[in-house]
Amino acid sequence: MKSFSDSYKAAGVDVTAGYKAVELMKQHVARTVTSGVLSGIGGFGGLFELDMTGIQKPVLVSGTDGVGTKLKLAFLMDKHDTVGIDCVAMCVNDIICCGAKPQFFLDYVAVGKNVPEKVAQIVSGVAEGCVQSGCALIGGETAEMPGFYPVDEYDLAGFSVGVVDKDKILKPDTQIPGDVMIGIASSGVHSNGFSLVRKVFDVNEQNLNTYYDELGATLGETLLTPTKIYVKAILALLEKVAVKSISHITGGGFYENIPRSLPDGITAKIDRSAVKVLPIFNLIAKVGNIPERDMFNTFNMGVGMCVVVAPEDADAAVKALRAAGEDAYVLGTLVQGDQGVVIE
Repeated sequence: MKSFSDSYKAAGVDVTAGYKAVELMKQHVARTVTSGVLSGIGGFGGLFELDMTGIQKPVLVSGTDGVGTKLKLAFLMDKHDTVGIDCVAMCVNDIICCGAKPQFFLDYVAVGKNVPEKVAQIVSGVAEGCVQSGCALIGGETAEMPGFYPVDEYDLAGFSVGVVDKDKILKPDTQIPGDVMIGIASSGVHSNGFSLVRKVFDVNEQNLNTYYDELGATLGETLLTPTKIYVKAILALLEKVAVKSISHITGGGFYENIPRSLPDGITAKIDRSAVKVLPIFNLIAKVGNIPERDMFNTFNMGVGMCVVVAPEDADAAVKALRAAGEDAYVLGTLVQGDQGVVIE
């Protein structure tokens, strides 16, 4: 007998919609299957067998995050197939900062009303993020929560687990004055600072459809651009260059994230003229009359990742990142001091 409850449905939870959502998402999940996957979607736990080839001392590295209020834009634009990429990106981009390779991902979707087709769209984005990062989507949860979320809204979060050989974990304490910081371009605002973005533009369905010449797109299209996933490019870099540290530039911008990867007594001196600020950030600053200090303390400003290498490795690092398809360039150098970050 199939599971069904008229009483539960009357309370706002349709279990059959959940089953349909699972069926619709299976085609997307199938795209992410890797050799380590031992279980399919629908069980009580996701099973994954680690490939220990070449790893002497395995260390698991985990990361968890959500998409934040960027989801409000997805609701207004009724576009749900990209925010899953953001969700994966925010997790795997953190994991790679330790030098770890993401292995698998699990998502959590909480909805006011389970519309199977919409849930499948959300998961299609999660699957795309997993494909881009080379990890498997081995499970997740869809929770229908009437009365908690509006019927047309949802929240999305997830987590990923990666593995790195203990001897290959990056060692930020090896950084010294004279080391070079390399920036890797972002795709836009990524998935941080959207509470400020929404306030600046007083975001609504109408102004999201406004076309800006400087953006070459509508405001909504630009803001909803998914977070860039750097996993494969960083893994390629790690094969060729001795990387000392990596910073993922998320909420808190340069001033919060870069110091997290610096040892005591070392300051990152950023050449302001070198930063390739994307047009969307200039527009946010202009419309919101936001001081540049606040912009660099909230947004990535066009730099999604920072990598530190010895000066003699800088050219090779930039070359390797560009060969992997990323726009990489020298941002500045490390100097003595306890200021964290100086931008000038």
